[in-house]
Amino acid sequence: MSDPLPPGLHIVATPIGNLGDLSPRAADTLRRADRILAEDTRVTAKLLQHIAARVPMGRYDDHSSDEQRERIVAELGDRAIALVSDAGTPLISDPGYKLVRAARAAGHSVHTVPGPSAVTAALTLAGLPTDRFLFLGFLPAKAKARAEAIAEVAGVRATLVLYESGPRLCATLAALAEGFGQRDAAVAREISKLHEECVTGTLSELTERYFNAAPKGEIVIVVAPPGEAASASNEEIDTAIDEALLRLSPSRAAAEVAERLNVPRKRAYARALERSK
Repeated sequence: MSDPLPPGLHIVATPIGNLGDLSPRAADTLRRADRILAEDTRVTAKLLQHIAARVPMGRYDDHSSDEQRERIVAELGDRAIALVSDAGTPLISDPGYKLVRAARAAGHSVHTVPGPSAVTAALTLAGLPTDRFLFLGFLPAKAKARAEAIAEVAGVRATLVLYESGPRLCATLAALAEGFGQRDAAVAREISKLHEECVTGTLSELTERYFNAAPKGEIVIVVAPPGEAASASNEEIDTAIDEALLRLSPSRAAAEVAERLNVPRKRAYARALERSK
């Protein structure tokens, strides 16, 4: 008989598709837990059947009350409770952070069993920069709120990752194209499942592709960071310098134009001297 798990909260990542992605440690933790908290017990029951585990389950989701959370925390002193979501890593766009915070505040141990995550899996498929990325979860459903959320992150110099459903995919891609312009992007769906695919292109191209063909399955959108701003041409600099020279000395005109057009001050000053003759 296996030794019991240490008391506390055990955060266990579960497969996002292929059940073979469940790690041996995750399976062992779930088998040895005193109780499992699941987002949907029907979904988790299939996973437990796959690993031949018979462990009592309870439900924990966004609708769980403060009182329910307090009862769970009270058990952590002498019981090992595992927290899972329907798929992937708990707390990543899934309920759980309040429970972790409450467990820590009460002095209980919190353990993590890392594993599958649709966020990182989609990043590996998209072929876009991964040195910096920002996870946005789901964008708002209403158009105005969605546009505001997109505008808020338009200047973030990082790859963006967000979740979406099939019926909303086209509208979201169109809103992203409107807010970001022609950035490269990828739509990954059914990751690790039989019909896994990752389609790449500009946001406009992807909008057109899915215009009349809403895909099924779990979907992750990955959007490239903004490109470097195009350098101002000599003609643009000269036009700005000419206007500034009507009001300012060459040196001050150059400083103003350099800041406004984001060009080196030395370059702007050289043009200002030339135009002032």
